[in-house]
Amino acid sequence: MDFLINHWLDITTTLLGLAYILLEYKASIWMWAVGAVMQILGIVLYYQKGVYADCGMEFYYLAMTAYGYWKWKKDSPRSSLKGREEDSSMGDLERSITHIPARIALYWGIIFVCLWGLIWWLLTSFTDSTVPVADAFTTALSLVGIWALAHKYLEQWFVWIAVDIVTCVLYFHKDIPFKASLYGLYVIIAIFGYLRWRKMMKAEDYIYNKV
Repeated sequence: MDFLINHWLDITTTLLGLAYILLEYKASIWMWAVGAVMQILGIVLYYQKGVYADCGMEFYYLAMTAYGYWKWKKDSPRSSLKGREEDSSMGDLERSITHIPARIALYWGIIFVCLWGLIWWLLTSFTDSTVPVADAFTTALSLVGIWALAHKYLEQWFVWIAVDIVTCVLYFHKDIPFKASLYGLYVIIAIFGYLRWRKMMKAEDYIYNKV
């Protein structure tokens, strides 16, 4: 019982995280609602565990959750396909899945490196973090990943695979076992998520070419 009491935040955010990644896998807009609740609880969890960069990151996630929801609804292809034939394999698709333009990928790659260095310096200079390098890495890369997800770029899955691998190791080290295990599962789901999104993108391209 004491274990459950001491780890209830870890367990709850883990379950919410599992629901979130499954909804992301389906490209369902409901992922943003689940994500908002997960992020609020995550702020408390990460602060208690001293993972300060991840704690601060949750505030950014909340802002991007609102932006992502608005972006997916605003650019929904369904509004332009009303009354037209739709392919059932598109599932819960709300917005077009596209490839990230090379120019934008380059810009965000540079931004990531700069953010990593900045967050690393902040954690080293102003906190008692014992994992500044890894914490800064996952935070900086997640900043890029959530932006790419909001724009529904297919390559966002590659970003999350890298984040999930490092976070899995980091959370086991910081005694957050349930979330650590979840991130290990995330790696597998992200691989299949990429394959599913790629299939959905091809299905959508077929529909637009057909209509």
